[in-house]
Amino acid sequence: QEQLVESGGGLVQPGDSLRLSCVASGVAVDRFAMLWFRQAPGKEREGVACISSSDGTTVYADSVKGRFTISKDNAKSTVYLQMHSLQPEDTAIYYCATDFLLYCAGWTLSNYGSWGQGTQVTVSA
Repeated sequence: QEQLVESGGGLVQPGDSLRLSCVASGVAVDRFAMLWFRQAPGKEREGVACISSSDGTTVYADSVKGRFTISKDNAKSTVYLQMHSLQPEDTAIYYCATDFLLYCAGWTLSNYGSWGQGTQVTVSA
């Protein structure tokens, strides 16, 4: 059974850094592109970062480019999201996901996609 479990969220101050982890079971992170999404209160879910399976090509939303880095450790079946220079507008629930594709192909997942339960990130002074 596929399962994605996020962790690492918390309450931080503006300018701080945080690293989120997503441990996958039943999902081969070395075979599929893996994504991070976020959903802020009252807003729609948005794609944040994606890493492809084959060559590790990464794609980022404009809002996080230069501040966030997605990576993965195939041996640990874990995907990471390193976040720097966090701002209040980064406050959201962050989700790990995959659509079982080889490459990053946009921010819309099909009905066959798999999602984690999310981890809360709150940036506040």
